[in-house]
Amino acid sequence: MGTKDKTKKFRGSRTCGGGTHKNRRGAGNRGGRGHAGGCKHHFLKELMLGRGYGDYGFKRPQKVIQSVPVVDVGVLDEIAETLVQQKKAKVRTGKYYITIDDGKVLGAGQVNKPLIVTASSFSGRAVEKLEAAGGKAKIAE
Repeated sequence: MGTKDKTKKFRGSRTCGGGTHKNRRGAGNRGGRGHAGGCKHHFLKELMLGRGYGDYGFKRPQKVIQSVPVVDVGVLDEIAETLVQQKKAKVRTGKYYITIDDGKVLGAGQVNKPLIVTASSFSGRAVEKLEAAGGKAKIAE
């Protein structure tokens, strides 16, 4: 029997083959919502689907989680002139002095200008690139 045949068959019927009108209502028909009944009647389903019981993994306490703002040396190189115009950086003897408050400098991008960057931390690659371009990485105190 195809789907069109079934549709035709159930036209005009109140419950479309679902038995009494109460049978397809609510979560009680499927034995509860979600993991309900896992210790009683849904245990086989839980085991077969591999969900098992209990919590898994490790949740880090919210106190421990810190999001550190990061910036790439390539981005600093590109916006160095703009930072000087906005008076957020200085130029002395051809070198750009940039200070980053509470952030980490990462090593993506190219450095063409001599940048002297002060930040709370640096990646190893960032330090290499800054020094290769004639700049310096200073750790803020």
